[in-house]
Amino acid sequence: MQKNKKLVLYDIILVVLGLYLSLLLRFDFNIPKEYIYFFKISIIPVIVITLYINKIFNLYNSIWKYASIEELMSIVCSVTVSNIIFIIYSYLINRIVQFRYYRFPFPVHIIFWILCVLGLGGVRFSFRLAGNSENTKRCKDKKNKNLLIVGAGDAAVLIIKEIKRNEGLNYHIIGLIDDDNDKKGRRINGIQVLGGREEIPNISKNNKIDEIILAMPSASMSTKREIVSICKKTGHKLKTLPEMNEIIDGKVNMSKLREVKIEDLLGRKEVKLNNDDIDKYIKGKTVLVTGGGGSIGSELCRQIAKFGPDKLLILDIYENNAYDVQMELNYKYPELRKEVIIASIRDEKRLNDILDEHSPNVVFHAAAHKHVPLMEENPAEAIKNNVIGTHNLIKCCHEHNIERFVQISTDKAVNPTNIMGATKRFCEIMIQAYDRISKTEFVAVRFGNVLGSNGSVIPLFKKQIAHGGPVTVTHPEINRFFMTIPEAAQLVIEAGGMAKGGEIFVLDMGEPVKIADLAKDLITLSGFKPGVDIKIEYTGLRPGEKLYEELLMDELALTSTEHEKIFVEKPIENDVNFVKKSIEQFKNIVYKENDSIFKLMEEKVPTYIRKNI
Repeated sequence: MQKNKKLVLYDIILVVLGLYLSLLLRFDFNIPKEYIYFFKISIIPVIVITLYINKIFNLYNSIWKYASIEELMSIVCSVTVSNIIFIIYSYLINRIVQFRYYRFPFPVHIIFWILCVLGLGGVRFSFRLAGNSENTKRCKDKKNKNLLIVGAGDAAVLIIKEIKRNEGLNYHIIGLIDDDNDKKGRRINGIQVLGGREEIPNISKNNKIDEIILAMPSASMSTKREIVSICKKTGHKLKTLPEMNEIIDGKVNMSKLREVKIEDLLGRKEVKLNNDDIDKYIKGKTVLVTGGGGSIGSELCRQIAKFGPDKLLILDIYENNAYDVQMELNYKYPELRKEVIIASIRDEKRLNDILDEHSPNVVFHAAAHKHVPLMEENPAEAIKNNVIGTHNLIKCCHEHNIERFVQISTDKAVNPTNIMGATKRFCEIMIQAYDRISKTEFVAVRFGNVLGSNGSVIPLFKKQIAHGGPVTVTHPEINRFFMTIPEAAQLVIEAGGMAKGGEIFVLDMGEPVKIADLAKDLITLSGFKPGVDIKIEYTGLRPGEKLYEELLMDELALTSTEHEKIFVEKPIENDVNFVKKSIEQFKNIVYKENDSIFKLMEEKVPTYIRKNI
């Protein structure tokens, strides 16, 4: 408020001095008396006009420490409008008094306009200069980080401008990297293009780089992955801008920077699925997603929303996550009808009521207990939720003639060595059994570990790195198949489009990745040296944990589909009476000792061999 009062006072002084100086310059410092008189009777109206128009253009509300081109344009517009009104005033006052006094010559107004822009703008932008000086003074005690920017396009230009404007970021830009030979050696906003991607290691070493920023939001995933792999070898901390479709407002600035994710280093191209058939069974339909607040379930909701369902039902027992998904979808898809249903799949009557009320066409079943060690310690809960709960849902969908039911399965269902994997394998048996007798098309989708999902290793590693280590890995040779959360959700939806009933769809996930290598990569991407700054500790395999995961039953043949990355396992004929009898046995045994549960599961899933560690 105090600064605004000062600005008003400065503007009054500048207007008076500016107008008088305009007359002096126009008349070679010998102003005729009649113009002196007109100056005296005009100065108050000119001050009033200027202050009023300045207020309209928010020249007293802006924080000038952060002034930019927009504020400069406001000054130009305000001064222009004020001068036009002043010219109109001059003509009117002369007409009213019948030309008794002379109006100012037009060159006076031009000089006055220039002086006002310079004066008003100069005072205001001096606040920005003072602010920058203050920032510089504050940052002198802080060591600036030597920064290398990869990319020399529009995104890099905006980042350079922001770093130069904000000294508090503590960056010293060493140079730019770009593969365009025509740019090499040239300067962009005063920063030189030092070379192409192959020169990153040498440039980093010779210039003592502290941090690298990837400013390439429009580059392909394969290009980004190659460059990230090169940057990773330098051992410096990496940051990147997300892809343009992830930047909602279309603007590129420092606030959009994120740490390079481990997904950026997947050893294969991210799977892009064919969505042609998806419209046929989702668009205009009512879709129910169980476990809709979880990692996979929430991503399913996001992906399904893109295909224009008539209504999306988000079912989850945990209300907070489901609410978060609902709010996100309300923002991104305000026109989509959606409803959060808080319910448990263990409650068969509740499920029947939900299907009676909403009559969904398609059900995606993602609700499940999935943590292997926790389920080994609590096998009864794995049975109640994953087996009995899933049977409740399958039975209800069968009785309500739901069009399609898509079961989320896992590679741990293949030759399972833990109770969680065994329950998921029994779920596959159930959907194949019910598919034989039902009008509903029951299918399952089997995939590996999902990067960044709740309970996955990546969030755990990040927390351990943030605390200074150590990063814990169960075994130096343990490996897993990995995919991103969007990939997993797309695969599930794609499989639903291919379904004819009874299939188990399997994704070709490429080569397995060692968990120890993931840990090393994540430590490196965080700007530390594995084994030096952050140690890796091997803790031993946990109960029920495999050293290597399998995606397929070895003894079963696979059939290719129209998508090169999706295969289908040959259906096994399972008897629904066997399933119903087994469910009754499971219901009777969940309150008995754990060994009885494990033994019954071994009887029901022949490929399940419990691994005691």
